[in-house]
Amino acid sequence: MSAPLAEATVEVILMKAGRTKIRYPAGIVADDGVRLTVRAPWAGEGVRDFGFVRFEPGDVFTEHYWRDRWYAVKEVRTGDGTLKGWYCDVTRPALADGAEVRVEDLDLDLWVSADGSEVLRLDEDEFAASGLAATDPEAARRAVLALDELEALGRDGLIALTSLRDC
Repeated sequence: MSAPLAEATVEVILMKAGRTKIRYPAGIVADDGVRLTVRAPWAGEGVRDFGFVRFEPGDVFTEHYWRDRWYAVKEVRTGDGTLKGWYCDVTRPALADGAEVRVEDLDLDLWVSADGSEVLRLDEDEFAASGLAATDPEAARRAVLALDELEALGRDGLIALTSLRDC
């Protein structure tokens, strides 16, 4: 007999340039075969202050990974449930097999504040320096399109995109 979905866990593995950037366990919230939603506490060490948001121990991330989209969206809340905003990673489509979800970070990111007043494109310089446009032009093209899509969604609000009613 399988465990109820609410008790199931998966190992999230974030890759960058062929290396594991971070890995951590997360509880599976929903999986419809296309989008996998997991929840995990902040997996970094200590506080990470980006200037526009701080990720810190106690924060909870509800992470949405798509098997057919070139991005992941992470809803960030404080330990008491206050929404901080959404951190969006441009990635190759997620590979999930039940035990783990593996995503390759393509350097481009987007931040959307909880009130929607800030929609910030991030790390475009890192993306340009990565050389992806030369080594995999199609992936680079899809990454830029994904960032553009996320920015448009961010300006309209990411709540509809990450709503669990759609799972």
